[in-house]
Amino acid sequence: MNNPSEVLVRVLRVFTDENGSQGNALGVVDGALVATPDRQGVALELGFSETIFIDDRATGEIRIFTPAVELPLAGHPVVGAAWLLLNERGVETFELRPPGGIVRAWAGSDGSTWIDAPLETLPDWTLVELGSPDAIDALSGPLQADHDHVVYWARIESGVLRVRCFAPRYGVIEDQATGSAALRLAAALKEPLEIWQGNGSLLFASPLDSERASVGGFVVEDEPLHL
Repeated sequence: MNNPSEVLVRVLRVFTDENGSQGNALGVVDGALVATPDRQGVALELGFSETIFIDDRATGEIRIFTPAVELPLAGHPVVGAAWLLLNERGVETFELRPPGGIVRAWAGSDGSTWIDAPLETLPDWTLVELGSPDAIDALSGPLQADHDHVVYWARIESGVLRVRCFAPRYGVIEDQATGSAALRLAAALKEPLEIWQGNGSLLFASPLDSERASVGGFVVEDEPLHL
């Protein structure tokens, strides 16, 4: 890694509510500043559920790391990267290229950012329905030891879900907003969804076909960090 004082980390919050509150923090790093062998250490030091490294802004090549592992594809970091690159380029559509396949991204008319992603290379969440939103709120962690990468969900009303996600397998105790889980839920339930996750994050997701689904939401930028 270059001199740590030279590493600027832009900090986004992805899937905020409509007022810009809550959301899931994401570190965004210029890939030229951190050698590949050092990236896992940077992600661990930052401690966000994911950190993304942008290797080519023109082609959309990106790499995604949790504090424990590299992922071929994930939702909230790709939505965050899409928001940043769409705004930097001044365009309404763009393609990103994480290792897990081409992701189409676009800006919604309401200021939201959306991606259309392949399901095959997403994390394979365990989806567990509970009896009520109150049961979701009462959770303090996974309900059993083998739920080390789990999505607990319950219906608030038709098309609206209460969700919490726990992923100790990937070094994440609880994820505040999980795009890959939203994509998996939309594909499994075969309906458009409004999802309220964690402490108040808001996600929207829709199934597209047997191989792809879309997820979107609002993104804001916080103060940067310097490592």
